[in-house]
Amino acid sequence: MFANLFKKDEVKNETPNQWIKCPKCTSLMYYKEVEAIQNVCPKCNHHFRINAEKRIASIADEGSFVECDANLAPVDPLKFTDKKSYKKRLEEAKAKTGKTSSVVSGSCTINGQDAELVVFDFAFMGGSLGSVEGEKIVRAVERAIEKECGVIIVSASGGARMQESTYALLQMSKTSAALKRLDAKGLPFISILTDPTMGGVSASFAMLGDIIIAEPGALIGFAGQRVIKQTVGVDLPEGFQRSEFLLEHGLIDMVVDRGKIKQTLSDFFKLFDQKKKETEPAGIEEETKTEIETETEAE
Repeated sequence: MFANLFKKDEVKNETPNQWIKCPKCTSLMYYKEVEAIQNVCPKCNHHFRINAEKRIASIADEGSFVECDANLAPVDPLKFTDKKSYKKRLEEAKAKTGKTSSVVSGSCTINGQDAELVVFDFAFMGGSLGSVEGEKIVRAVERAIEKECGVIIVSASGGARMQESTYALLQMSKTSAALKRLDAKGLPFISILTDPTMGGVSASFAMLGDIIIAEPGALIGFAGQRVIKQTVGVDLPEGFQRSEFLLEHGLIDMVVDRGKIKQTLSDFFKLFDQKKKETEPAGIEEETKTEIETETEAE
């Protein structure tokens, strides 16, 4: 009798792991059904949050991703403590995710095209931007300049990491300056905004893309809705700070379903390559023409 009772308890404990409830339409679905379509609700198209590994698998060609700077780990320069010490929070985040920072960066190919890929993992301290995260982004940009390829950053962040104070805020300008160097080389930066992209991340590199893509229903903004409402003293529009609202008001370029993002990225890189090839010969011809004119004048 007791054996059967324990067996029922085991089954009861396993049940929640086998089924997923959609927070948008409240449908109850078998988890494998949702995973098969890249963690998107088949009923209402709600895009569940996913970790960095799943995100990379959905974008990079199979087996092509090579992680870089995995040894970089944050330190506690301010000896910061709130309810817990920063050091303790880092230990807990590492135990939870198996990562040393909220960013995974590396080189990959997308339908055969070289790219540098940076992906935020919201599970690591809310995907917050700290000194290590900023350094990984800058190094990815430097690799892209060296290889003459594009950069993709997939954002999922609550903003700058408060435990690093000014060190974290400095990453906003540091990453923006790096992307300016990328732009000067004529290389593309595509920014992908996922749920959520907030705070210092949205106020810096996330909104600097040559192309800015968002997933459906993603929360995107700087301050939270409650703070904004209290500040301006008026009710906010329906769907405020969601990707569809931002698209309608011209703040992003397009909203793309997760399953179509890889092909969209590939298409954009082909367009950038084509444009680069079309402009390069013209530049060479112009230089040659200038040289001939200079020589003629000298004679």
